[in-house]
Amino acid sequence: MTTKPEVTFGQITEEGLEKMRAKFGVPYHMIRQNEAASKDAIRQFCNGIGDDNPMFRDPTYATRTKWGHIIAPPFFPYAVAAPQGMEGLPGVHAFYCGCHWEWYKTIHVNDELTCFDVPLDLKEKQGKMGGRQFLQIGKAIYHNQRGELVCVCMHETMRVERQKAKERGKYDDVTKHKYTGEELAKIDQDYANEEVRGQTPRFWEDVNEGDELTPVLKGPLGQTDMVEFWVGIGGGQGAHGIRRKYMKRHPMWGVKDGQTGTLEPMADVHYESDKSDAIGVPVAYDLAMQRFSWSGHLLCNWMGNDAFLKSVRLRCMRFNVFGDTQWLSGKVIKKYQEKDEWLVDVEVSTKNQRGEEIMPGTATISLPSKVMWV
Repeated sequence: MTTKPEVTFGQITEEGLEKMRAKFGVPYHMIRQNEAASKDAIRQFCNGIGDDNPMFRDPTYATRTKWGHIIAPPFFPYAVAAPQGMEGLPGVHAFYCGCHWEWYKTIHVNDELTCFDVPLDLKEKQGKMGGRQFLQIGKAIYHNQRGELVCVCMHETMRVERQKAKERGKYDDVTKHKYTGEELAKIDQDYANEEVRGQTPRFWEDVNEGDELTPVLKGPLGQTDMVEFWVGIGGGQGAHGIRRKYMKRHPMWGVKDGQTGTLEPMADVHYESDKSDAIGVPVAYDLAMQRFSWSGHLLCNWMGNDAFLKSVRLRCMRFNVFGDTQWLSGKVIKKYQEKDEWLVDVEVSTKNQRGEEIMPGTATISLPSKVMWV
């Protein structure tokens, strides 16, 4: 007989909210999973998001680029320190749902990165998933060993009471998708159709508003995809004794396994459907930072090695559960110049096999120009 897991049900209280508000504007250093953008760390991150662009993983190829060595993909900072806004309100679930990244410097192989986070705001929202909900807003700032500002991430996390989410049952009808042979054949073909621009410059002059990006495919999502992403960002709270010590310090972050009676991290909602079902999502689901990183795969494939991704703004609209497949696509919506940069804005779309939009967004890319090309 299977026993349902016992979830820690925290509550949103005025006392808890005041404790969080007292920390607004006070920076704190985040724990780093990877202190250096080593060749291995970059490759493992790329493996975790399914990106095989040789610019990020093939040293011989990289010597022929303008960099002369491997560089890290834009979203590699998630493998340094993952800003998700999970502090405060013990036992209240945190759904990382929005990001706005801005990049200022390229991350070179063996760069050492530090990060601090700044809590900024709490906004009460309509309880669509259940009960009182608050959008937690913060800003993570990354520097390299040269003291240069590398990137900034504004992050948004929805805080929801687990028990209220389960009682409301907004996602009770979610199930794993059963694929036909034709659907699986299309998935294989779409993977084969992926294009990496690479060393062929995509000049600004050759781009037009309305141009479409070659789609990038992710899925069908499974447990191995989740494990590979955790490996790619450098892991979580550790294993065995390290994990047990962590759980003893943060018991409200846990869920008691219904069969073994042991306290496990709430991150198990990304691996085991009985854990995610206990908080109102019947099937295990992905991590938002994993999904956000997929957009970098799409954009870097299209823009080529000589361009620079300046910013990305994304929002998770629906859950991406085990068995779902996502097609990331994009379209150029604006082409313009600012000072000495030749820029394009791209609209990003992420749709699953049911045709549902689960992660819309926008990006700004600085492309090389024939005017400046030497």
